[in-house]
Amino acid sequence: MTIALMPLPYAQDALEPHISAKTLEIHHGAHHKTYVDKLNAAIEGTPNADKSVEEITKSASGPMFNNAAQIWNHGFYWHSMSPSKTAPSEALAAAITKDFGSVDALLEALSNEAVNHFASGWAWLVVEGGALKVISTHDAGCPITTAAVPLLTIDVWEHAYYIDQMNKRPAYVKAVLENLINWDFASENFARGTAWTYPA
Repeated sequence: MTIALMPLPYAQDALEPHISAKTLEIHHGAHHKTYVDKLNAAIEGTPNADKSVEEITKSASGPMFNNAAQIWNHGFYWHSMSPSKTAPSEALAAAITKDFGSVDALLEALSNEAVNHFASGWAWLVVEGGALKVISTHDAGCPITTAAVPLLTIDVWEHAYYIDQMNKRPAYVKAVLENLINWDFASENFARGTAWTYPA
């Protein structure tokens, strides 16, 4: 099967003024699309041609892993943001209180992880070993290759924010955390207890 470039779950300008339509045009329409195109070219005529993005991410290495993981990461990232204000479910809110003390403390931990991550990568809220944790991965690193279940992510590759914020990653992270976090998506992932599936 051919891996698809999933559509954005909202209009290209829906996240403005926090993330511009121009950023999404390039980030989704160029960067995400390039990962899809490269993976489809790499798997054509191979045993991976009939595998899902998740299966390839968990079994591949090198460039094939990088492209598959980045496809999954970006799809997850688009859903991790919402143009509408949301709030954690009762169950997720209780887990946040248990493991972080408060939503504000969790957001501070996510901010620190995202802002201080060296070079390219991702900051994640995950469930691992029955507890919520904030982690980061380098480059194309993806939690679905581990026992962790991702709930939310923030992309901290420069192409996620350079058009809007230049090199000011803290300003981008602040804008996402204060205005765009999709708690409905995080709550769904928490309730399901298994990793989200890329809609290919």
